[in-house]
Amino acid sequence: MAKQRKRSAVAHLVGLGLDNEDGHVRVTRGENFSIFSGSEETHERMQHTCIKLNEKLARRGKQLADISRTEFRDLLADIG
Repeated sequence: MAKQRKRSAVAHLVGLGLDNEDGHVRVTRGENFSIFSGSEETHERMQHTCIKLNEKLARRGKQLADISRTEFRDLLADIG
């Protein structure tokens, strides 16, 4: 019988802004997230959301991979 390995959960958010009309390439990478393109406003909004999400997770002592989809949606709703 083959020995089963316990798999560690990995979670990573990817944000893709599709409203870039100025030709500027915007890329931001942080803990558990990567954001690509978008207008300056859209890119900043995605950055803000990811940073606030990480702050809320840290206060709870959790990682993104530790939370359920429901908890994820609730956190995003709190951030607005």
